[in-house]
Amino acid sequence: MMPVPQATSLRRAPVQRRSAERLTRILDACADLLDEVGYDALSTRAVAVRAGVPIGSVYRFFGNKRAMADALAQRNLDRYAERVTRSLEAADGEGGWRAAMDAVLDEYLVMKRTAPGFALVDFGNQIPVGTRDAEPNTRVADRLTDMLSAYLDREPDDDLRRTFLVAVEAADTLVQLAFRLSPSGDERIIGETRELLRSYLARVLD
Repeated sequence: MMPVPQATSLRRAPVQRRSAERLTRILDACADLLDEVGYDALSTRAVAVRAGVPIGSVYRFFGNKRAMADALAQRNLDRYAERVTRSLEAADGEGGWRAAMDAVLDEYLVMKRTAPGFALVDFGNQIPVGTRDAEPNTRVADRLTDMLSAYLDREPDDDLRRTFLVAVEAADTLVQLAFRLSPSGDERIIGETRELLRSYLARVLD
């Protein structure tokens, strides 16, 4: 069973396996409906019907659809981190930091193309979730810094966090452009994004 979002995203964290499975069904239904009807037309009642659970089960975890979308964004980030970790483990250091950055970008593109609801919510970019410290790209950059610092044999200090934040912000803008130009992501823009990241990070990681 996939991990559920952190308890801070929920009114109440699931304790029993049955409750965790119900939460998973709710988030899966939310993701599917986001693709079908968009965020504005999304409702907690529709999610409950799609998930096959009582409406009270949805409100047990979420006060409104905004909280539900934020929990989905957190789950997306958790799954993304797991995918990147598996890619890095499979590479076993082959290719150095450039291969690691390719994995970071490639796994994001896979989720962008295949994960239900991801095109709208991804890590929360389309639905702001609060203060600046909680901004999605800051969360992504911090997560990547913590994951990659040991792999890169670098201290996860403020300089490295700032470097990854700039890289994430730049990549996010360009990937959004790539998917505006083509439903599957314009490969030329993605190629330019890859080269830009390599050139920028080389001055810090080489």
